[in-house]
Order: sequence, then structure tokens, then C-alpha cells
Amino acid sequence: MVARGAMARFWSLESLQMVAADGGTESSALVDDNGSEEDYSYEELCQAAPRYLQPGGEQLAINELISDGTVVYAEALWDHVTMDDQELGFKAGDVIRVLEASNKDWWWGRNEDKEAWFPASFVRLRVNQEEVPENCNSIQDEEQDADISKHRQKIAENKDQMRTNVIQEIMNTEQVYIKHLKDICEGYIRQCRKHTGMFTTAQLSTIFGNIEDIYKFQRKFLKDLEKQYNKEEPHLSEIGSCFLQHQEGFAIYSEYCNNHPSACIELSKLMKQGKYRHFFEACRLLQQMIDIAIDGFLLTPVQKICKYPLQLAELLKYTTQQHSDYNNIKAAYEAMKNVACLINERKRRLESIDKIARWQVSIVDWEGPDVLARSSELIHSGELTKISKQGKSQQRTFFLFDHQLVFCKKDLLRRDILYYKDRIDMDEMEIVDIEDGKDRDFNINVKNAFKIINRTTEEIHLFCAKKQEDKKRWIAACESERRRVQEDKEMGMEISENQKKQAMQNARKSRQGKIKGVSYNGCPVPPPHQTLHPIHQRHITVPTSVPQQQVFALAEPKRKPSLFWHTFNKLTPFKK
Repeated sequence: MVARGAMARFWSLESLQMVAADGGTESSALVDDNGSEEDYSYEELCQAAPRYLQPGGEQLAINELISDGTVVYAEALWDHVTMDDQELGFKAGDVIRVLEASNKDWWWGRNEDKEAWFPASFVRLRVNQEEVPENCNSIQDEEQDADISKHRQKIAENKDQMRTNVIQEIMNTEQVYIKHLKDICEGYIRQCRKHTGMFTTAQLSTIFGNIEDIYKFQRKFLKDLEKQYNKEEPHLSEIGSCFLQHQEGFAIYSEYCNNHPSACIELSKLMKQGKYRHFFEACRLLQQMIDIAIDGFLLTPVQKICKYPLQLAELLKYTTQQHSDYNNIKAAYEAMKNVACLINERKRRLESIDKIARWQVSIVDWEGPDVLARSSELIHSGELTKISKQGKSQQRTFFLFDHQLVFCKKDLLRRDILYYKDRIDMDEMEIVDIEDGKDRDFNINVKNAFKIINRTTEEIHLFCAKKQEDKKRWIAACESERRRVQEDKEMGMEISENQKKQAMQNARKSRQGKIKGVSYNGCPVPPPHQTLHPIHQRHITVPTSVPQQQVFALAEPKRKPSLFWHTFNKLTPFKK
């Protein structure tokens, strides 16, 4: 470690001189819209919240608590879906008992299912650790059961203190977050713009997105938050109105979160070159940033927007209905939960279009527009028998997307190869359930059948499923497709043409390159593990063997994979 530190100081000297020559040591204070400078110095923040700012400080504090016999809990910010037995899977909001946290990136913990490693960046430590989580009865040690009543009694007696703890966590983390945003804007962006030979405007736009707009917004939000903060009696603070007042402003995070995967890809390309690694490290040292690499800093806004609902949920738990801020906190919690859900949904759609693009390029004899021209999500898939007016039946594999139903034919010998046959526009269609027996339109006996009828042309499509349950799933899926289309319209859910075009280009390039070992089932690529311990890395990074389109898989949360994508995986010719 000493040798590594010496090497870091050696190689960074030239980069430090390069940055400093362009004014890197100048005052780093930014001026806001009102002409005032940043209110918080780094030293003040270190004194206010050393637990959050000192490198490794949080892990040290956690391990000290664990060593003393204290039960330490963390709440999941995001879903963590894994196919590795050594990793702990969980859903956003789940409570995990932290058993060991000596590694900066991977902690050892237990939920109701098992004990395993999990990524530390996916969780948030509970503020009031002495509380027994309501949904963690199954993970309590037997010797602790006798103390549960004492814990609850203590909670009742110290509810004001509990509320104070949450309020102070919100204030402290907000101040630290402002410091991180300032470091990104002044420590990285300002220096990058001075080196036009190294960075183009387009590159900087891709890497940093709209983080400067987020910085301006968060400064205003923090100032309003401080006005509502009661320093003398923090538990009386009324901060709910601040979240409600700024709830529309938080929508700017959607653009940043949607752009973040592209930022990771672009940054990964640059970091393959030594001069960029040295430059970014020099910027970090000159700005006196904490020991987190640039990719870690760029992940903080994504984590922050997911953390607000958890903080407000915990605050609501310790706010009595008689408290003057109760109604505002309750409304703020719902508002921030909706903001986070919308952002997650938009991000999930972007991930979905990549999968759809890869699926389409695997289909043989594809005709007509790309699926992405109208669709952005797979809703249901499976095999049905399509019956023509002449009574001819055809076994086909159907894929229901928003706005369209695509059907393909399996290869007679290679059943994992699909040939494109046709598609049906769902926007003008009506779904009709058909009773078993003779159908009057087609004059044949049918079983487990339903129809899709064009309301304008009255064209009829007749389908038969193998089982009654399959028919019910298809009818429900078709009804769901209509609801989702309407919801997308109301939410303004749109994927840009550039994003669609990029997804198709990446898919075709990947297909032509015949990349091996790529998983298309929607699961994140698990990090490599040693025999007993997780990989010791400073930051969540990607193994060099992982394809570029999955370069952000370890830094981002994933929803639980749909069974529909499992069907994709079985039916597409990516296997040998």
C-alpha cells in the first residue's frame, strides 16, 4: 500500500502541474443566482459530519458498533438481483442486518433468506439503529427476543430524539451532497473545459449530463431547508413543506439518471488511457476531494434521489399525527416516492430498449420498421395457434409490446432460431374472450380461444392457447398493454429518437462481433469473487471481459428480471 501511494504521488505530479498551470488553485467558490458564495467550507462540513466525509469512516464506525455487539441495520436503496450464490439478493426498501463491513465496497449481511455479500452502495444505514425493524422478526437472533420489549419501550420514551436523529441526518447528508456536487462542478468540469485538446463539448455533456443544473437546484433547496430547521429543538423542525415546494424541480434528476449509463460508457473509454486517469486524479487532489474516484462521484445524484423516500419514510415514522409537520411530511413522502418511481421507470425503459434491440437483430428475415419505432417495452410473450378464415392453423411465437404484437416462426431444426412473419397494430384493436365451442365467424370448433378485432376495419384475428390459464394471461396482458400506453401518455414517457437509434446500432455491432458469454435475461452481471472474500476494489467497477453495453451493470440497480426476458433468452440464437 505504501509503494502504491508513492507511485500515485509520482505519476500525479505532472498532472497536478498541468491542472495548476490553468488556475486550479484559484478560489473554488461558486456564486449563486443571488450573488452569494457557497456557505459551507470543507472544514466546516468535516466538523459537522465527519462520519460521512472521512474516507473509510463509515465502515470504521459500523465495525466498531458490530464489535461492541450492536445490531446494525441497513435499508436497500435499490433492487439487487443476483445469480451468484455468494451475493445477497434483495428489493428496494428491504432491511438487511450488516454483519461485517471492513471492505469499502462489499459488506457481509443477512436478510430473512440467507447470509452473503452485498454492494454497500446499494444500501443506506438506518439512522435509529436501536429500533427493531418491523419486517425483520425472522432475522433476529434467539437471544435478542427477550430484549425486544425493552427496545420498543425505549423507542416510545425517546421518540423526540429519534425524530431529531432523522432530521439531523437529512440536514447533514444534504450539506455533504452539496459539497460533492460542488467538487464535481469545480474540481472536474471547470478543469475539463480548460483542456479542449482532451475533451470535446459533446464528451463533457455525455459524462456530466445536467449535473450543474442539479447543483443550482440543490443549493436553493438546502437554503429553504435550513430556514425550516430548528437548531434549538430539531425535533420541532418542519421541513415537509420544502419538499412539497420543490417537488417539480426534482424532475431534473430524470434526465441525469437516464444519461448516466451513457456517461459510464464514455468515462470507461477515456479511463483506458493513462493520461485521463492521471488528469482526473490530479483534479481530485487539487480540489481536496475525498478518496472516491470520479465514477463514484457521478453516481451520487442517482443514489440521492432514491434516498429521499427512505429518509422521509423514517421521519414520518417518528412524527406523531399531532405534530404540525405530520401532513406535510406524509405528502412529501408520497411526492418523493412518485418522483423516484418515475425516474426508475424511465431508466428501466432505457434498459428495456437495449434488450429489445438485441432481440430484434437476432430475428431472421426481419421486415418493416424497427420495433423501437413505436415500442419500448415487452409486456408478454408465448406460443399461440393462429387460425385463418380458411381454417388453417399456424403455430407461432408471439411477442406483445406496447402498440404492437409481433409473431415469429420457429426453425424446424434449430428451435432457438426465429423467423419474422408479421405484426399487428394494437392501437385500434379490441380483445374479445371466446367460449369453447363452434365460432360463428370462422365456423370451426375452438378451445381456449380469444379474438383481436380491429375497431375500424372489423378485421378479426383468432388465437387459441394450449391451456385456459394461458388464454387468461394473454387477455390480461392485452388489457395491460392498453393501460400502459395510456399511462405513458399521461406521464409523458418518451424515448428520444437518438436513444433508439443508438440502441439499434449497439445491438447490430454486438451481433456482428459475435460476442460470447453475454446474458440477455435482464440480470446484472455479478462481480467476480475470491474464494472467501469479495473482490477488493476501490469502487464498483466492471471486469474487462464484460461487454461495453453492460459496463454500467454493477453501478446501477436493476429491477427483478421478468420471465418474459427469460423467454427471449431461450428463443434467441445467441447460444452455441
